[in-house]
Amino acid sequence: MSDLQTPAARPANPRFSSGPCAKIPGYTLDMLGDAPLGRSHRAAVGKAKLREAIDLTRDILGVPADYRIGIVPGSDTGAVEMAMWSLLGARKVEMLAWESFGEGWVTDVVKQLKLDAVVKKAPYGQIVDFATVDFDADVVFTWNGTTSGCRLPNGDAIPADRAGLTICDATSAAFAMDLPWDKLDVVTFSWQKVLGGEGAHGMIVLSPRAVERLETYTPAWPLPKIFRMTSKGKITEGIFVGETINTPSMLAVEDYLVSLKWAKSVGGLQGLVNRAAANAQVVWDFCAANPWLQNLAETAKIASTTSVCLKFADARIKDGEAFAKAVAKRLEKAGVAYDIGAYRDAPAGLRIWCGSTVETADVAALMPWIAHAFHAEIAAQA
Repeated sequence: MSDLQTPAARPANPRFSSGPCAKIPGYTLDMLGDAPLGRSHRAAVGKAKLREAIDLTRDILGVPADYRIGIVPGSDTGAVEMAMWSLLGARKVEMLAWESFGEGWVTDVVKQLKLDAVVKKAPYGQIVDFATVDFDADVVFTWNGTTSGCRLPNGDAIPADRAGLTICDATSAAFAMDLPWDKLDVVTFSWQKVLGGEGAHGMIVLSPRAVERLETYTPAWPLPKIFRMTSKGKITEGIFVGETINTPSMLAVEDYLVSLKWAKSVGGLQGLVNRAAANAQVVWDFCAANPWLQNLAETAKIASTTSVCLKFADARIKDGEAFAKAVAKRLEKAGVAYDIGAYRDAPAGLRIWCGSTVETADVAALMPWIAHAFHAEIAAQA
């Protein structure tokens, strides 16, 4: 078969966006029929739904019983900002970044909070060497770089007897990667990533050490209402049983509950981890067989299984950015892959979401289309 022959198979679901991500398989709006629309989130039915969302999150992720889980405004961004503005400043700080979102947290801490933080960065394709990190400081980092496709492989380098807090943005990792809770003091994520939920709602998970910091430290700067997790020097327990700071969308809450229940049906966390790993493996195998497409991650150990970032490597390509955009446009026009161009601040290439809601058969069906678009664009530029 010629490289320019149109592939016979097509992905049943062409949605490979890295956020908002693909809905769960078989999703329909009819699944949201139990949402208490038009009811107060303070009513018994609303609080019960919110509490159920927290309890199912704990169950599936294996969050320890003495860790608190809260639903907060502003998606993952709101959760990370809440953590940084509430907790940082008590001791020295180290900021770790290896992609654009980590860079954003650096900017906020250094330029907005104006803390004299130690900043450690790695280029796209690498991660910071955790052996160089001082964990007597508070350390802020992303577990999985959504825009770089590079992840922390494990928490082995984080000491159990650390003096500082570890604040981890896990928005592209939670529900698809095994997080070592004993090594993490604050974990944040959103609903619209691995479980394909709706936007605007974030989750914050606090260890007992993080709670102790909240109750014994008052930042030098004023805290907006939506960031406040304490009252009169004590943790506001209501936040962690479903009494949200501001009004949540009960439709989005119902959508999250549907996704959580689906997650349990496919084997819980391990089932979700396995689904993402199988999806990513399809892409990695394709790259191994087609050297003109390479993983942006420089080593397999740090390669993401959710936001798989790729780069083109072919001497015939004259303008890498224009070429990658043209390939992505061809795939979208064919209706086989939507929103898979590299993030605007990342190196030129493609970014395929391989998270747990994506079907492996769809990833496999996409690969020949990428080859078709690549060769078609090479021919067009010749």
